[in-house]
Amino acid sequence: MPKFVIDAHRLIGPVPFDDLPADPRAEMDRLGIDRACVTHALSLYSDPQAGNDALLRLDDPRLVPVPVVVPGVPGASAPAAPAEVLQWGVRLVRLCPERHRFDLTGPVALRWLAELGLPVAIDLDETSPAALRTLAARLPGLRVLVLNPGYRGLRALAELMAEAPDVWVEIGTVNTQRGVEWLTGRFGAGRLVFGTGAPVADDCGPRFLLDHLDLEPADVDLIAAGSLGRLL
Repeated sequence: MPKFVIDAHRLIGPVPFDDLPADPRAEMDRLGIDRACVTHALSLYSDPQAGNDALLRLDDPRLVPVPVVVPGVPGASAPAAPAEVLQWGVRLVRLCPERHRFDLTGPVALRWLAELGLPVAIDLDETSPAALRTLAARLPGLRVLVLNPGYRGLRALAELMAEAPDVWVEIGTVNTQRGVEWLTGRFGAGRLVFGTGAPVADDCGPRFLLDHLDLEPADVDLIAAGSLGRLL
């Protein structure tokens, strides 16, 4: 059993068309999750600025805010400029290029990300391994956490990790037999991060997976919390 568990991918706030808890802490307690990086659902599904405002009002060290950033020309971004993001004092931001309709590797996004100098989390469904390889080539040293990679694209995911050493991967949806062990053997546990995507996605399955990985305890502890600490 890992000594300490951090969920790198969790939502707070209401989710459209679903009856889900707004406060994740009771479920975190039930599953033995000590801390979580959280994004407000409003930022994902509707209004990035309003969701970020609600997120940044959180006052609980167990809930680490991960705001959504939408790079854009003046008048078409959220927030207005990268300097505002830096004033928030956050350690990780989330990008949704498909949902919020911006070019991940375009000149505006590249300028924003270079100025921010922060790690970014991106759902793989919002982009592609090819776009992430381009991003890594354009901005060497940018740390990227790939969320929800699934298991059917393990070959493409492995190719991405081999070509882009600053890419980390969330394991919550790598639920094929020994898939996490396979990635660990090739890239090390230090590039794998525990996350659930809850409450939209199931958190019991990833938590069960974490407790039953066929890995050395030190590797499990890295995946449970240590790798995310290094990423941030």
